[in-house]
Amino acid sequence: MNLHALRLFHVVASTGSVTRASELLNISQPAITAQIKKFEKELLLTLLKPLGRGIALTDAGEELALLAKRLFAVEQQIEQFAQDYRNGTKGCIRLAATYLPAHFLIPAWIAKFKQQYEHVEMMITTTNSSDALKQLLNVDVDIAIYGGIAEKYPDTILTEELFQDELWFVVAPNHRYANQQVTLSEMMKEPFVMREEGSSTRDRLLSLCRTYNSSVPTISLQFNGLHEAITAVIAGYGANFVSSLVVREYVERGELSRVYVEGIHLKNTIAICTRKNETLSASSMNLIQMIRQNPYIK
Repeated sequence: MNLHALRLFHVVASTGSVTRASELLNISQPAITAQIKKFEKELLLTLLKPLGRGIALTDAGEELALLAKRLFAVEQQIEQFAQDYRNGTKGCIRLAATYLPAHFLIPAWIAKFKQQYEHVEMMITTTNSSDALKQLLNVDVDIAIYGGIAEKYPDTILTEELFQDELWFVVAPNHRYANQQVTLSEMMKEPFVMREEGSSTRDRLLSLCRTYNSSVPTISLQFNGLHEAITAVIAGYGANFVSSLVVREYVERGELSRVYVEGIHLKNTIAICTRKNETLSASSMNLIQMIRQNPYIK
C-alpha cells in the first residue's frame, strides 16, 4: 500500500477539499489528484466523487477515511512517544543502591526528580556494595549509587564522586569509650555490631585493621539492615563503624556517642556508577544531572 497516497487522501478527507489539502501539504492540486487516482486503481476502489464544484467521499471513502484517521493518530502517538523518550520525560530507570544512599539520599532525590518527570518509571533495588556493582556489570540496572570506595571493576565501571562524608566509631552514651580518644587496638577489642558480609563499611573496617596491622574485631552481632545494627548499639551493646550521614542525628540527640580513634580519619565516598563506553537513556541522564545539582537535599 502506498502510505504517501493514503496520507494525501487522509488530508483531503479531513479537510473536505483538495484545494485546502494542497495548501496544508504544499503540494499542487493536480499532483494530489493524480496520486489519489493512482491509489484508487491500486485498491480497486472509488474513494472520491464529484459534488458540485468540489468532491465528496464515497461509501468506501468514508470507511477508509475512518481507518486512515486511526492510523495517522497512532503515528502521532508513536512520534510523541519517541520524542518523550528522547528528551527523557518518559522511560524506565533501573537503579541499584547501597544502604546508605538508598535510605538517606535517594528518597529526596527521587521526590524532586518525579516532580519534573512524573511519567518516568523507577525501579530501585537496595543491596550491599558488592551486589550493587554486580547488578550494574550484569546489565540488570542502569545506574548504581554507591556509598564506600569502589575498588572493583575499575576497567568497566565509571565512577563519579558526588561528595564525601566521615566514617565514625559510635557506642552507647554510657559506654566507657563514649566521647573518649582511644587507640585502634583498644577499639578493636570491643564487640562490633555490623551489617552482613559485602557491606562497604564492614569491608572498610577490616581493611583498616590490615593497614595498621591491628587485630580484627569480633563481629558479635550481624544484621542485614543498618537500622537494626544501630538500634542494638543504642540499646547498649557493642560498637559500630558507620557513615556520619547515618548516625549524626543520633549523636546530636545524645542517643549515640562518638569514639575518637587516634590517627584514624576516614572518609566515605558517595558516587554514581555507570558502565563505561555505554550511552545512558535520556531519563537516566536527567536523573544524574539532577543529583549532581542537588547532592545534599533531604
